Amino acid sequence: MEMNRPARKEALQGARDVTPLAIGVAVYGMAFGLLAAQAGMSSLEVGFMSAFVFAGSSQIVAVERIMAGAGALAAIVAGLALNLRLVLVTASIRDVYANRPFWQLLAGAHLTTDENWALMLARRARRGTGGYAYLVGAGLVLMAVWTASTVLGVVFASALPEPRALGMDFAFVAAFIAIVRALWRGKADLGPWLTSAAVVVAAVASGLVDSSWGIILGGLAGASFAGVSRHV
Repeated sequence: MEMNRPARKEALQGARDVTPLAIGVAVYGMAFGLLAAQAGMSSLEVGFMSAFVFAGSSQIVAVERIMAGAGALAAIVAGLALNLRLVLVTASIRDVYANRPFWQLLAGAHLTTDENWALMLARRARRGTGGYAYLVGAGLVLMAVWTASTVLGVVFASALPEPRALGMDFAFVAAFIAIVRALWRGKADLGPWLTSAAVVVAAVASGLVDSSWGIILGGLAGASFAGVSRHV
C-alpha cells in the first residue's frame, strides 16, 4: 500500500498509539492459541485463521463451537453473527472510506477493530485529525500482534504434556471475558447486549434450536437492536 509522506506519518502515529493496547491483545491471543491447540489445530492453521479472519471473539466462538461438536457451518455462522457489530462500526466512519478504490475498502474493513476505531475517533475529537492511514497503521500492528501471539499460544501448548491438567482449558473463558470487557463502551451497549442475551437464553431454553444457532440468533438480534436504536 503506497502512501505519501503525510499518510505515512499518520500511519506511524496510529501504530504508536495502539501499541499499549496491542499488549492486551497479545495476552488473549495466546489464550486463543491454547484453546485452538486443544481443538487439534496446528500453528499453521491458527496463523492463517488469525490473519484471514482477524476477529478474536469470532475465532474463539467458532473454535469453541467446533469443540462442542457443532458442525463447521454452525461454527462459521456463529462467528459471523458475533461480529455483525463491525458492520455498524465501519458504517459509522464511512467518510474514511469515501472515494477510495475497492481494494482499499477491503483492506480498511479487514483491519478495522474496536481498538483502532475507538483510537481514531478519540484522536479526531482531540486534534481533528485521524483518517484512513491512521486506522490502517494501527490495524496492521494489531493484526501482526494477534497473529503472532495466537501462533505462540499453539507452540506453548504443544510443549506442555497435558494443558488441561494445568487448568489451561480455562484460557478460553478468560480470553472471552477479556474480549467482552474490552468491547463494552458504556450504557449505550446495554440494550443490544441484553437483547442478545435474552434471545440466546430463550432459544436454548426452548429446546427448538442447538446452542450454536442460539448464539447466531442472539448476535443477529443484538445487531438489529443496535442498528434500529441508532436511527430512531
